[in-house]
Amino acid sequence: MHLGNARTFLVNWALARQRGWRVLLRIEDLDGPRIKAGAVDQAIRTLRWLGLDWDAGPVHQSHDLQPYQAALQALAQAGKAYPCRCTRAEIAAAAALSAPHADAHDVRYSGACRPRRTAPIDFQQTAGVRAAWRVRTPDAAVRFVDGFRGEVSHNVQQSVGDFVVATKAGLPSYQLAVVVDDARQGVTHVVRGDDLLTSTPRQLLLYDRLGLGDPPGYFHLPMVLGEDGRRLAKRHGDTRVDYYRRRGISPQRVLGLLAEWSGLGPRQPMTASEFCRQFELGRAPADPSVFKPEDDAWLLAGARGS
Repeated sequence: MHLGNARTFLVNWALARQRGWRVLLRIEDLDGPRIKAGAVDQAIRTLRWLGLDWDAGPVHQSHDLQPYQAALQALAQAGKAYPCRCTRAEIAAAAALSAPHADAHDVRYSGACRPRRTAPIDFQQTAGVRAAWRVRTPDAAVRFVDGFRGEVSHNVQQSVGDFVVATKAGLPSYQLAVVVDDARQGVTHVVRGDDLLTSTPRQLLLYDRLGLGDPPGYFHLPMVLGEDGRRLAKRHGDTRVDYYRRRGISPQRVLGLLAEWSGLGPRQPMTASEFCRQFELGRAPADPSVFKPEDDAWLLAGARGS
């Protein structure tokens, strides 16, 4: 959990405590190869060290795959999803022909495997077949009102096309899993970074395709970036909250920096409770925050014995 992750959770937690929401701690651990041993326990310890709590969970997605399998079966049976055997290289090559500057992490799918006719497919009978599953998307704008950004309009078909809802390994995609979980776990509000802003129209489409009723309200906060304008990562040094904890920095000092990034004025050490009392969503900056060397120096200046 780096400083940007912590800032998003902090704002999420503060809004929940101010507005009488309940916080659900969900562990989204379906991307097996990227889940490091001990990472979940460390994240939970970090949240507690910062003084943050939750009302339910932790709930692990990987502990019960049946709800996702049922959703995939429903989509396939209704003819709203179909198997796709295209490789990543084939998809990237096709996208490059139509959009030479397409984002390598979010290239548009050409629809090469999309059936011409909508027909029911038995998802369960395709077990063992090496194919991803994609959901049909309309060539039309999806509109919603974001609790922080206001009105948002996005055409999923034009940006990514028919997107993946199950991998070739048979696991549900992030987009499908969070929609199924949000619906069955009674999630009414989602507060997250704006790197996921374009995921929301996909999730709204899945809410509709699965007949899950009213979707949650969404709040997308600006990211915390490095000086190069890219999201925080190893290339920016060690920005993990646990790194500062191990260096003897107090949680109050870390929260003070997160508070400044959240619109609470010049940084000063504070507790999570103090942040909650002072935070106002309308004062939060609309632009990304930038983690600079002087921010790192300010944090380290508070180390015990310095």
